[in-house]
Amino acid sequence: MEKSVKFSMLLEIYGKLLTERQADIVDLYYNQNLSLSEIADDSDVSRQAIRKSLLEAEKNLFDYEEKLGFLEKQVSREGKIEELLKLIDDEKIISLIDELR
Repeated sequence: MEKSVKFSMLLEIYGKLLTERQADIVDLYYNQNLSLSEIADDSDVSRQAIRKSLLEAEKNLFDYEEKLGFLEKQVSREGKIEELLKLIDDEKIISLIDELR
């Protein structure tokens, strides 16, 4: 899984556990594709401060995932759903599965 996609997913799952500032920085860096310098300029702080906050947030997100494993479970569940959909011809069942997603 691409690093930016993984962090976007981790942020979606565990973002409320980060400080507001950390969540904003992760969002701007991984979801909005802003550089550290751009975030620093917009925030009126140093690039190094943004980098430090980003690294701390990344560590926290990895720690949460390691302990709770929600992303791993979600990815596994999606893989199983895809396998199941390949075996089903009934459009009504496929529609219900899509709704459950």
